[in-house]
Amino acid sequence: MIAIAVSEFNAEVSSGLLAGCRSALLERRIAEQDIEVTWLPGAFELPAAAARLSLRPGVCAVITLGAIIRGETDHYHYISEAVTRGLMQVTIDSPVPVLFGVLTCQNVELARARSVPNGDSNKGYEVGLAAVAMMS
Repeated sequence: MIAIAVSEFNAEVSSGLLAGCRSALLERRIAEQDIEVTWLPGAFELPAAAARLSLRPGVCAVITLGAIIRGETDHYHYISEAVTRGLMQVTIDSPVPVLFGVLTCQNVELARARSVPNGDSNKGYEVGLAAVAMMS
């Protein structure tokens, strides 16, 4: 089982990342029934969810997907740092691979460019491939 935790915030971008990730997993012969998606309110919730998912029996890898996009306040910096540090700690502590598929972009255009569902630069697709490689 591969668990995917996805942030609902910036849903257009997150959905594109998920589509790319799912495509990569299916191409690498991961069965649809072996992919479990959990939606979360935002990126800040990803580390806690990833920690819980990594301990579930049968989970072979955890993929985190989301987008933190710079706005007009400092909020972007605090969330980016908290999520990155939190997921790094989960990665270190986890018995299974935990993959970071969270975009941190300066604007929505950059995030969209990295999450086009069937695009060559879909970062969700890249993370899906990395998950399969890490499980090998």
